[in-house]
Amino acid sequence: MSDYHEPVLLQACIDGLNLQPGGTYVDITFGGGGHSREILRQLEPGDNGPGPTSPGRLFGFDQDSDARVNAQAIGDSRLTFVASNFRNIKRYLRLYKAEQVDGILADLGISSHQIDTPERGFSTRFDADLDMRMNQQADRTARQVVNSYPEPELHRILGMYGEITNARTVAAALVSARSNRAIDTVNDLKNALQRYAPRGKENKFFAQVFQALRIEVNEELQALEEFLEQVPEILKPGGRLVVLSYHSLEDRLVKNFINKGKFQGEVEKDLYGNDLKPLQSITRKPIEATPDEIARNPRARSAKLRIAEKI
Repeated sequence: MSDYHEPVLLQACIDGLNLQPGGTYVDITFGGGGHSREILRQLEPGDNGPGPTSPGRLFGFDQDSDARVNAQAIGDSRLTFVASNFRNIKRYLRLYKAEQVDGILADLGISSHQIDTPERGFSTRFDADLDMRMNQQADRTARQVVNSYPEPELHRILGMYGEITNARTVAAALVSARSNRAIDTVNDLKNALQRYAPRGKENKFFAQVFQALRIEVNEELQALEEFLEQVPEILKPGGRLVVLSYHSLEDRLVKNFINKGKFQGEVEKDLYGNDLKPLQSITRKPIEATPDEIARNPRARSAKLRIAEKI
């Protein structure tokens, strides 16, 4: 797990889960297993452990094949690895006879390992094929998006998912560039857009372009919505939802669902004026990393942690 960096806001996540030693928990973004290892440390021991109490259980979801290897390396009978996107959480938990759980942890976004593996095409730092698939068996790649999407679709993705101010111009530039030759690699993409990057803010501009493509390739926001809609049914009363997000699009969905029970509009009320929502926010404001943690782990810079409890 050497190239999986230290888990972001680890202690705050563990505290937020309010772990019960014999409970059942889900880490929906297993990655390098950093959060999962700490959860396992605090659960009741398994077959080899002392004591008459029931061991805790942990389910780790991840669609990335590298994560499966990390789960196997942990080698703990209490851990069940599920090779699937977390949008399928309810179906798989039912399959494993764990219809309701005590806590769910989500560390959203892209892992340091994925960014630092050049051939995955996630990073602006390395030249590689434009891939960006979290599930390497999936069909859609960033190369296909850039080369085949019509200009209005590219405009929509760059504006909505990348929050790029000149999204229309950038979309037109991609269509123009690909008419001469295919945009196959990271450097092809950067060369096609270099003149549209604001001076002095080139890194931020390309990060926004890559974010937009990555979200589209992996259907990240749709998957997050589908997951959140299943959470109230999966969590036991008093169970905790702990979510780390890294950009405003994710955080807005999480915040709205926790506070209103839906993604848009106002919270619904019953005949007596009581809020009709399944979760209660534990964090009034999102928890953020300290300067010390950001210095150790730059990925923590943009992290926002929200915690909610099933009512």
